[in-house]
Amino acid sequence: MDTVVKRDIVILGSTGSIGRSTLEVVAKHRERFNVRALAAHSNIELLAQQCREFLPDVVCIVDKTRGAQLESNLKDLSIDVVAGEEGLVNLASLTGADLIINAVVGAAGLRASLAAVECGKCLALANKESLVAGGPLFPPLIQKSGATILPIDSEHSAIWQALGTGKKEELRKIIITASGGPFRDYPLEKFDDITPEQALKHPTWQMGRKITIDSATLANKGLEVIEAVALFQVPVEKIEVVIHPQSIVHSMVEFVDSSIIAQLSSPDMRLPITYALFWPQRVESEFGKLEMSRLNMLTFEPPDLNRFEALKTAFEIAATGGTAPAVFNAANEVAVSAFLDGQIRFTQIARIIKETVDKIKVVSTPTLDDILEADDLARKTATRIADSM
Repeated sequence: MDTVVKRDIVILGSTGSIGRSTLEVVAKHRERFNVRALAAHSNIELLAQQCREFLPDVVCIVDKTRGAQLESNLKDLSIDVVAGEEGLVNLASLTGADLIINAVVGAAGLRASLAAVECGKCLALANKESLVAGGPLFPPLIQKSGATILPIDSEHSAIWQALGTGKKEELRKIIITASGGPFRDYPLEKFDDITPEQALKHPTWQMGRKITIDSATLANKGLEVIEAVALFQVPVEKIEVVIHPQSIVHSMVEFVDSSIIAQLSSPDMRLPITYALFWPQRVESEFGKLEMSRLNMLTFEPPDLNRFEALKTAFEIAATGGTAPAVFNAANEVAVSAFLDGQIRFTQIARIIKETVDKIKVVSTPTLDDILEADDLARKTATRIADSM
């Protein structure tokens, strides 16, 4: 019998929904994985629990103010504790680790993704902002280092799997599905009165607060369109979004012969996580298992761009490229935070995004500094706009 070789992995964002799901998959396959490092933003209680269960060599808490407390919590274990964003970046390029899972939420994950790719790592990416904000930076780094990016997002995993059935030059279009969120059929005249509590009730997925709001505005789908352009190196004209309320078809690819290849499963992020962790193998798993005989109906419809203005703006931004996606992403993060804090109305999220991208000049061929500067300027601009509403 062949000896099973363990993969040394690093999980960034281990206390978030994707990070927790990743560790759940790893726990079922302990003979296949060695958790070398874990990182989280500020949840030291859960992070400490994870450290006790998986015994990494090193752990990072990004919030430096909580570093001493985490170190105290783990003083009986031989685990190195580091803090700050630099610690996060260092873990992404950890010597000996061959698979980096980046599940950090928001633009903070960009530098970590770049570090992993620069070192030639295999990067399993759930941090869509890395490719949204930093998309132009990755192709030359990948060409130089030989790194591989494996998508964990259910939609991009579905596209990745479907693309494997044909050749890139045979692609006609990528079809990204969207549930439509909780407000697909909600009266448009009532959108101004939508509360954070209503927006956080997603009909099919259990996710973190920020991404759940993004799904309600369809800004999340806009980010996925921008990410698909960068990840699969296709023009935005070859990408379409369709509303699919059942969330069973996770995305599709249409080839030039009019064949459409789709990936189907029950909504369960552990399935695309498992596919990425074990790629290029497939392993026995019940995650996302479907009983096809019990599926009564699958429906599809075009998105209403009057209802979901953020998606319309995202298509425009994807065509513009350069630093524009970084501005879109940053403005959205500020607007979502303001909405969750009760500062602005639901409809003002898309308005803040649009006003911010209209105000900031685009750098067409950006450096990392250009992207970080655009991100910072967008946050300040979006904050001013939100404060004035």
